[in-house]
Order: sequence, then structure tokens, then C-alpha cells
Amino acid sequence: MAKVEMKQPIVQEISESIKDAQSVVVVDYRGLTVAEDTQLRKELREAGISYKVYKNTMMNFAFKGTDFESLAPILAGPSAIAISKEDATAPARILAKFAKTAPALEIKAGVIEGTFYDADGMKAIAAVPSREELLSKFLGSIQSPITNLARVLNQIAEKGGAGEAAPAEAESN
Repeated sequence: MAKVEMKQPIVQEISESIKDAQSVVVVDYRGLTVAEDTQLRKELREAGISYKVYKNTMMNFAFKGTDFESLAPILAGPSAIAISKEDATAPARILAKFAKTAPALEIKAGVIEGTFYDADGMKAIAAVPSREELLSKFLGSIQSPITNLARVLNQIAEKGGAGEAAPAEAESN
């Protein structure tokens, strides 16, 4: 069997995994201990993120003609990719958080919803809260005025302030 025929399934596997991806983040994993790597894989798996190490040439072939083609220049040295199909910012968030405890992990770059971001851009993306956090903050800000109004009305009712008000005079015609 020729080498090209052996590599084709791997390129096909990468292509399939990035086909519907919202984000792909490339990291340099050199220097991670086995325990750190295992922990990182566990955290990514729990968040529904695919994380795998591939050869750079295989990723180059798979990225050609896709939104992720802009990642080709940074594929040097050992590289792993984290792929998310649901939450676009989740890989950047989890990898950046993990890199604080394991400085050997280095985020090279990524493509989030079709836009290329370098390492600094990925740090900014990692600071963006998850969709659930943003929705809960939004709902909290909407609910706050209603809750305050209900408290004020309840306090007025408890003091009996509404009953003491003089009835409005009807206009005579």
C-alpha cells in the first residue's frame, strides 16, 4: 500500500471533524506531563471539544479550501488541535485557563467562526464569557428593574399608603 493511500484516511478524518466546526484552536503541547495532558483532555472532552494530535502535513491537506486554511503558516513543531462544534469560544477559554496552571501549554492561533486570531487574539477570545453566562447576566439585568418595582409596590402596600390617597375628582361637564 502506498504512503499516500495510508495518509488519506487521516486527512479525511481531520476534514470530517472540522467540516461543521465553529472554532479550531492550534496549541503547542510540548512540555506537558502525562498527568497534565490527561487532565486537559478530560476537561476538553467534558465540554464537548475534540482534541487530537496530528501531523502538520496532514492538517495542512485537510485545511486547504476551508475557513481554517489561514492556520497553515503556524503549523510548525508539535501541534494539537481543539475543535468545537457547539460553543465557539469554549476551546480558547478552557485552553487559556489550563495554560495558567501548566505554562508549557502554548496557544499558537485559532479560527473562530471563520476569523483568524493569533495568540494574543486568542487570549482576548478566552476572556469572553460562555453563552450561558452571557444569557444569565442578560436575564438578570432584565429581571432587576421588575424585581425592584415589585419590592417598592409591596412596601407601599404594607404601609397602607395606597389606601390613604384621596380619590381623584371626576371632571364635571
